[in-house]
Amino acid sequence: MKKAGWQWAGVFALVGAVTIFTTCSSPGPDNGTSAVPDTGTFTIGMSQCNLGEPWRVQMNSDIEKAAKEHPELRVIFKDAQNQTTIQQSHVREFVGQGVDLIIVSPLEAAPLTGPIAEAHKSGIPVIVLDRAVLGEEFTLFIGADNVRIGEAAGRWVKEKLGGAGKVVELKGLMTSIPGQDRNAGFRKGIEGSDIEVIFEADMRWLQPNAQSEMESALTRFPDIDLVYAHNDPGAYGAYLAAKAAGREKDMLFVGIDGLPQEGLAYVNQGILSATFEYPTGGKEAITYALAILKGEEPPAKHVVLPSRFYTKENLAQGGQWLQ
Repeated sequence: MKKAGWQWAGVFALVGAVTIFTTCSSPGPDNGTSAVPDTGTFTIGMSQCNLGEPWRVQMNSDIEKAAKEHPELRVIFKDAQNQTTIQQSHVREFVGQGVDLIIVSPLEAAPLTGPIAEAHKSGIPVIVLDRAVLGEEFTLFIGADNVRIGEAAGRWVKEKLGGAGKVVELKGLMTSIPGQDRNAGFRKGIEGSDIEVIFEADMRWLQPNAQSEMESALTRFPDIDLVYAHNDPGAYGAYLAAKAAGREKDMLFVGIDGLPQEGLAYVNQGILSATFEYPTGGKEAITYALAILKGEEPPAKHVVLPSRFYTKENLAQGGQWLQ
């Protein structure tokens, strides 16, 4: 790949024909494994770890919308359905197909590190989106700072509770880097306070799991001041459990994601007290992919996206940027 400056004006001047494909999720002979035809387009393979989370559906939508603006792109979408082995196969299938670039939003860090490194070493550029992998054997990572978001949430909780209280933490998948970072950041944010995490559980980013775990917390603890969930579906699942027990007004609920149709709507309805934005990076992935496909090199190995937080008080103003 030749080195060049980031001449973004040229990225949007290319012409050709766009086709957006969605393939089935399980690997096999009918899952787009044949060689990519030479049609004069750039073919991008996109492996999404699951489509059970609204945030990930939004990421795919953002990628598709951005790609449609560039008719020289053909994007093949694959859904791993929360199964690491399927996602590993996705990456290897893309290599076998001879795609021009791969985008991966990994389910887990360690198991995806090897296949991504193999693809990168084969000469195919790889953009890792949202969840990091181990090492540096990829072309570009795009994502927000989950430690910073978690810490900001912790500081907000500390201030909101006046430095003392009993908190339930519903964690995202703890074998993923975002889950680990949102936990570590939150614990740093509440340092020096009398806030006690009385119950914690890995709900794997899924609302039904969060609701079930919250039911367990409610049976064990008569006093809960706040629920901090690693995503908005988790916070909403906790709210539903508390509401079923007639205790939703006894505690506050805080989440992360900040999608308009989800977290922001929950804040507006008074269900969540706060949500912290985690941008999907879908639009940025296409912008950087186009530049890379033109032979340009990224300005850095890691691109960190900015984030905002939203409360009922600042929602109408578009939230507040994290400092």
